[in-house]
Amino acid sequence: MKNALLLLGFVVALLLETSTAQAQTSSLYFPPLTGTTWATATPASLGWCQPQLDSLIAFAGRKSSKSLLILKDGRMVVEHYYGTYTADSAWYWASAGKSLTATLVGLAQQDGILSLNDSTSRYIGRWTSATRPQQRQILLRHQLTMTTGLDDSPPAPCDNESTTPSCLLYLTTPATRWAYHTGAYRTLQDVLVQASGVSNITAYTNQRLGARIGMTGLWASDVFYSKARSMARFGLFILARGAWNGTQIMTDTAYFRRMTTPSQTLNRSYGYLWWLNGQPSYKLPGSQLTLPGPLIPSAPSDLFAALGKNDQKIYVVPSLGLVVVRQGNTAGASRLAASSFDTELWTKIMAVFCRPTATAAVAEAAGFLAFPNPATETLTLHQPDKTAARVCLLDALGREVLRQPTVGSETSVSMVALAPGLYTAQWLDANGRVLMRRKVAH
Repeated sequence: MKNALLLLGFVVALLLETSTAQAQTSSLYFPPLTGTTWATATPASLGWCQPQLDSLIAFAGRKSSKSLLILKDGRMVVEHYYGTYTADSAWYWASAGKSLTATLVGLAQQDGILSLNDSTSRYIGRWTSATRPQQRQILLRHQLTMTTGLDDSPPAPCDNESTTPSCLLYLTTPATRWAYHTGAYRTLQDVLVQASGVSNITAYTNQRLGARIGMTGLWASDVFYSKARSMARFGLFILARGAWNGTQIMTDTAYFRRMTTPSQTLNRSYGYLWWLNGQPSYKLPGSQLTLPGPLIPSAPSDLFAALGKNDQKIYVVPSLGLVVVRQGNTAGASRLAASSFDTELWTKIMAVFCRPTATAAVAEAAGFLAFPNPATETLTLHQPDKTAARVCLLDALGREVLRQPTVGSETSVSMVALAPGLYTAQWLDANGRVLMRRKVAH
C-alpha cells in the first residue's frame, strides 16, 4: 500500500510538472517562420522601469555591443542595434554555437542515427593521435561534456581549437577530467554529417532545426553565423523546452533535461555544451581550478546560457520567461565563453525589474536563492534575511515534506529521500510566517 501511494504521488507530481511545462509553453508567443513580424511587449506593461532599462541599453553600448535583444514570453521587449549594425547584419556565435551543436546531437539521437554511447571513431575513423584502444574509449557523450581526456593545451603549433589528429593528444582516461577543449568538440559536426548523410553541417542544421523555427544562418570554419533575431529564435525554442508554436520538435525530454542540468560532477556548471547558473561551484575555460558559488551571481539561479568568445551571449531564464541575446566585440575583460561581463550585464538587467510581478523575480531581487535547480541530491537555500528561522519544502499537492532550521546564510537540504517532482521551498520566520517562496524541481 505504501509503495502504491508513493507511486501515485510520483505520477501526480510528474503530471503536474508536465502540465506546468505545457502551460508555460502554451503561454509563449512564437513569431512567424518568415518575414519581419514579431509581436512586442512594452516595458511599462511588464512593470519594468524605463530609467533602469535606458541605463542597461546604454551600458551595453559602452561595452562594444552590436545588438541587445530581450524577449519576455517570446515577445520582443528590447531590440537595440549599435553603430552601423542592423537587424539585417550577421555576426558569429563563437562558442555559443556549441550549445546549438548539442541540440542538433540530441535531435540526431532522437532520430536514431547515433547514440551518445557510440565511440566517435565509429563515424569519423582515426581523429586523434591516441592509440586505437584509447580512442575507442572516447564517446560522443564525452565530447558533449568536455571530458574526452584529450590535452586541451597541446604544444605549438597546435592550440585549443586544433582538429588535426596530431594536435589531439591523449592525456588521461575519458570522464576523469573536465577541460574546455574546442578542438575535441568540433569533430561533433563531422559526426552529424556522417551520421545523417547530409552534404554539410549547414544543410543539416537548416533541415533539422532552422527551417522549423525560422532560424537562418551558416557554418563557416566550424563557427555559426546569423542575425540577432535568429539567435533569439533559438533561445525561444530552448525556453519552450524544444517546442515551437505547439509542435514538440525535441521529443526526447530526457535528453533536454540532461543537456540543461549538470552533466558530470567535475564541473557542476556545465551541461551538454550549455553553461548552467545556480550551481555550488564552477570551472572556467583554460583552468582546472574549481571556484565556489554560482557562475553568474547576479543572475537568476535557473539561468542557463550559450556563451561564446568575445561575449557572444544567449541567456535563457525559465522562471522569468526571458531570452536575452547579445552580439558584439569583447566587452572588456573577456575570456573564452564565461566572463565578468555576464555578472555586470545581469546586475543591470535585474535592476530593470523595479516593480517585479513574478514571485521568482521578487525572490531573486531579495536575495532568496535556491540552487541547483533542478536539485538531485542536495538543495542549497540562501537566506539574506536574519529573521528567516526555518525552511520547509512542500510537495506538488501542498503537503509539507521537510522542515529544518536555517544555518547561517545558507541551509543545505537533502533531497535524496524525496520523490521526483516539483516542490515549493519556503523561508519562515520564528512565528511561522512565510517570508519567501521558490519553486524547485527534483
